[in-house]
Amino acid sequence: MRHSRPALLTASFLLVSLASPLTAGAQEGAWRQWGGPRGDFMVESPGLAETWPETGPPKLWSRPLGAGHTSILVADGRLFTMYRESGAGGGEPWTPSESVIAMDATSGDTLWEYSYASKNQDFDQGAGPHATPLLTDGRLFTMGSNKELHVFNPETGELLWSKNLITDFGSPPLLIRSMIKPGSGITPIPYKDTILLQVGGPGQSVMALRQRDGEVAWKSGSFLVSHAPVGLITVAGRQHAVVFAGQGVFGMDPDTGEVLWGHAHDAGNDFNFQIPIYDDATGVLFFSSGYIGGSQAIRLVPDGDLVHTELLWDDRQLRFTFLNVLKIGDFIYGTNGQGATAILTATHMESGETAWRERGFSRASMVYGDGKAILMEEDGDLSLVRLSPNGLEALATTPLFATRTWTVPTLVGTTLYARDRERIVALDLGAR
Repeated sequence: MRHSRPALLTASFLLVSLASPLTAGAQEGAWRQWGGPRGDFMVESPGLAETWPETGPPKLWSRPLGAGHTSILVADGRLFTMYRESGAGGGEPWTPSESVIAMDATSGDTLWEYSYASKNQDFDQGAGPHATPLLTDGRLFTMGSNKELHVFNPETGELLWSKNLITDFGSPPLLIRSMIKPGSGITPIPYKDTILLQVGGPGQSVMALRQRDGEVAWKSGSFLVSHAPVGLITVAGRQHAVVFAGQGVFGMDPDTGEVLWGHAHDAGNDFNFQIPIYDDATGVLFFSSGYIGGSQAIRLVPDGDLVHTELLWDDRQLRFTFLNVLKIGDFIYGTNGQGATAILTATHMESGETAWRERGFSRASMVYGDGKAILMEEDGDLSLVRLSPNGLEALATTPLFATRTWTVPTLVGTTLYARDRERIVALDLGAR
């Protein structure tokens, strides 16, 4: 079912502080995929303020949205995300349908919207959709809670093609070993004329689908899958697709699906969410699971046509759960913890040594620009900090949302787009 809405203000739309237009820098660049331009949640964004007023950074606009954890894409003056209509605070009742929405980046007005049936899963910890869309080569790819893949013309909302990974390919509907089954979080990643994604099932743990029509380019692997996007790295001049699966990390040839190497890392529940972080200079690959698995770093050692893996360190207590981390220089920064409180840590990537730990934060998603990190904490607070191996410098904090917030914000120029389970906002983080 598809329906469009005109780009006009409605009675339910709350517009805040739109007296002046966004600055020119606010719409420079784009955020087209999971992790932003480079997939590492880092952008240049010069001109960010060093602190914020007591009332927080100025709001450019704010509007209701709905439940879901889908990140916000930005390109060509448009925003793209997904949501599910829900009760107060993103809770019950949840509608058995999901929507893909395109909005005007300068006002938040709806440009087009597409809704489709999608049954509710175990949403006690937060309703889907969970996966971040992908914009590439004039197409918008979205993945629903029940593995509904839709591909749109991003300008018009026209449905170009669709697949259901369960009915079309026999993918398992949910993670096999997870006690919590909130639905799929699969985020597609582009490679040449294909998209790469974990699918699941014998001989098809990972699949490459043609972007133009969804035709299978290759399928490979018979390991348990997770929610993690597929990463792309270069080892000894050869590209590898890095798959953080349910019981291990695998390197695959992104052109053929051939499994090139593997390393065991069993999270116990297949609940892995991150693209492993790779350092080209040292050959070190870092990955982290919540709950049971903890964090590991391995070295990828080329040996002719082979690649060996060498375990460098294993810390079962360093658990970044479902939230992203930042690699700044030789260190990994993230909020470690599984409860309401968390510890912001700095960990040397190659040695695993902890440089410092800092309390006072809830679990947070992070983006980085202009030498500063922006933390969107799950309790709704937004914080601005400087991170270095020598310690943390807190610059500003403001309460932003009233419900739990698990969506990583999007930073384009000096504009930050963020959402919780009820609203989406645009903030001006520029210096004055």
